[in-house]
Amino acid sequence: MKRLSLALMFVFTMVCPLATSQAVEHTVKRIWDTAQHSAFTDLTFFNGKLYCTFREGTGHIPGKKTGEGDGEIRVIRSQDGETWESVALLKKKGYDLRDSKISETPDGRLMLTIGGSIYIDGRLTDRHPHVSFSDKNGENFSDPQPMVLDPAIRSNGDWVWRVTWHKGTGYGIVYQAKDDPWTAALLKTKDGVNYDLVKKFDIDGRPNEATVRFDAEDKMWILLRREAGNTMGVMGTSSAPFTDWTWKETGKRLGGPDFMFLPSGKILIGSRAYDDGLATALYRLDEQGNMIEIVRFPSGGDMGYPGLTIRGNTLWFSFYSSHEGKTSIYLAQFSLDEIEKALE
Repeated sequence: MKRLSLALMFVFTMVCPLATSQAVEHTVKRIWDTAQHSAFTDLTFFNGKLYCTFREGTGHIPGKKTGEGDGEIRVIRSQDGETWESVALLKKKGYDLRDSKISETPDGRLMLTIGGSIYIDGRLTDRHPHVSFSDKNGENFSDPQPMVLDPAIRSNGDWVWRVTWHKGTGYGIVYQAKDDPWTAALLKTKDGVNYDLVKKFDIDGRPNEATVRFDAEDKMWILLRREAGNTMGVMGTSSAPFTDWTWKETGKRLGGPDFMFLPSGKILIGSRAYDDGLATALYRLDEQGNMIEIVRFPSGGDMGYPGLTIRGNTLWFSFYSSHEGKTSIYLAQFSLDEIEKALE
């Protein structure tokens, strides 16, 4: 397994002001930069170790080596967030694999949800979502295999962007961006491979990347990106069986959105920020459903697509950025107590 030594890392210690005049201190480290272009992160804890997954390639979209090393999925892990080892590097001939999202299945394995794009002469022609599973040690990931989507929703432009498990069932949003109008729908799965339709959404503005989470009362929340109209992201809520939805604009444009509930019930959101210049940012969701920026990370150019996870009293936040020349993977670390205090 490949290791990245601590000597190759650098650390920022920052204090970022909130509208309340309080501050949240945190560190930011570059944790991986072995590929020409590393991007689109996700993050989780499993078996006491921190796992980060992302895409490696020659650029944001494939170059001439599609299916022969361009668009691969890397998984790395760490005991302490400092020293990292490579656990897997997944590839599939003919596919640009991208935007891997990581979750733990009910039977105690890691699952990667992967976008599989097919390019011909540099032109995107098809998309087919894929999935890969680890063993119960978080190692030996299987070769990426296609998801099997409900015939009522399946197309040649599908992307299941992230799957969240809740009480033995996985839920995710499939979006279809091949033709206008773009569409999105809620799917569910018991095995991570086969997906049934729950609800087709009537959302305008080219809906696409979305994250599903559950609150303490088992209500489902969806944070969803839109790419047309006013481009504002939307947050939806629904109770079981998740067919009747209420939606509200967040007041911010989103890019690669992730979010989570803190132990207090407050909501944190990670996203690419589009106002006041491009950057990666951490937000809170206020009582009116508006996104309020907490931290703007050192980032720029091609960047964003964060992952968030909590371990003990620490909040971890991964993202990618090209602000230092090479597009690399970064990790921020916060005290959970400090964040909760700042949000009071």
